[in-house]
Parts: sequence; C-alpha cells; structure tokens
Amino acid sequence: MPRYFFNVRHRPGPAGLAEDREGDELVDVAAAREHALSEAEAVIARDDRPATIRDWMDCSFEIKDEDGQLVLTVPFSDTVQEQDEG
Repeated sequence: MPRYFFNVRHRPGPAGLAEDREGDELVDVAAAREHALSEAEAVIARDDRPATIRDWMDCSFEIKDEDGQLVLTVPFSDTVQEQDEG
C-alpha cells in the first residue's frame, strides 16, 4: 500500500511548511484526500493552533507520495465546502 505524507502549508516559503515525516499508508490518492479532510476537520475543531497560524482556513495539506512528488493539495477550507454539500 502506498504511503502519503501530509505536509501542512501555513504560509508561503520554506519556513511555512510543517513536514510530515511519518506519513500514512492509504489505498490511493482519493483516500489520501479523504484522510486530509478528516485531519483538517479534527485540527480545526481542537482550535489550539500555534501562534504562527492566524487562521486554519488559510492552511492546506500538500500531500506527497513516497518519491517526494506532490500528488495533491487540499485546502483546509475544503472542509467547509464538503459540509455544505451534504
């Protein structure tokens, strides 16, 4: 099963990326997107963001595969759109 890494982009530039060094094994990119949305919802709900992050809605997951290739970007704001569609 492929491993995906869920890096959090919280501002532009190299210093604005929190890297996921462990990753998660998931079936495919679609499962990675669903995992990212679930994780974003959980982080937003905790509301204990670091001082470096003003608004979770400005953040996104930059999901990379095992080869370090960017496969998907999932904005945290997509959690709101997902809820509105249901």
